[in-house]
Amino acid sequence: MKVTNVKIKKVDGDKFDRLRAYVDVTLDDCLVIHGLKLMQGEQGLFVAMPSRKMRNEEFKDIVHPICPELRNDITKVVQEKYFALDQEQEAAV
Repeated sequence: MKVTNVKIKKVDGDKFDRLRAYVDVTLDDCLVIHGLKLMQGEQGLFVAMPSRKMRNEEFKDIVHPICPELRNDITKVVQEKYFALDQEQEAAV
C-alpha cells in the first residue's frame, strides 16, 4: 500500500504543547483514515494512530499498520507534508 494523499490541519496553542496537527491519510486512492495526529515526542515528530478511550481509561488504536514499512511510509510522507506547509507559510509572510 502507498500513501496517495495527505490532508493536514495544523494546531496552534495545544495545551500540552505536543500536538502539532490532525491528519487524514488516503492509501492507494481506496481507503481514507481520519483522525491521525502528528505529535512532538522526546525523539522528534511521530504519527499517532486514531484511538478510542476504553472503559479502563486506556487508549486503544482503532486502526494501525501491521507492517513496519507502511508505518514508516505514513510517518515519512506526513512529516514531509507538514514541513512543506511550514515552508509555504514562511514564504507567504
